[in-house]
Amino acid sequence: MSDLAYRFAIVRGPAIHWFLGRNCSVTPVQLGWLYASLCVVTLGIGTFFWFQGAVMILPFAWLELVAVGAAFVAYARHAADREHIQLQGRRLVVETENAGRLERAEFDRERVRVEPVVDGHSLIEVSGQGRRMSVGRYLRPELRPELARELRRALREA
Repeated sequence: MSDLAYRFAIVRGPAIHWFLGRNCSVTPVQLGWLYASLCVVTLGIGTFFWFQGAVMILPFAWLELVAVGAAFVAYARHAADREHIQLQGRRLVVETENAGRLERAEFDRERVRVEPVVDGHSLIEVSGQGRRMSVGRYLRPELRPELARELRRALREA
């Protein structure tokens, strides 16, 4: 099998991988540098006005930086969220990471089911042996049925 046979998968040797991740325009490291520069500029301006006699500017500058910092932390916690599906031999491994919390489930290739939860545009449910995982949250809803078909086809052909 070649990489061209799958739209969403990468074939590496005997394994097939699906990497689905959040589309982030700024990495957490870049966000940290942006926040540091924002702090320098804001506190510099606030300090200048504090020396000019406007003493209330600096407390509001700190309040602004705390609020923006909290928003940046909330963004950064989810910037690395991802889903990784791996088919190797008789095992299908599904891993989801959400806010640093990793969930992992392994399924027997011959006893796993792949189906939409509600309709064709909902998340894809991978279930078997009493376990279930939902995947596809980082894929546009209209592409999820295609991912489900690709997973089913790879399970049949493996």
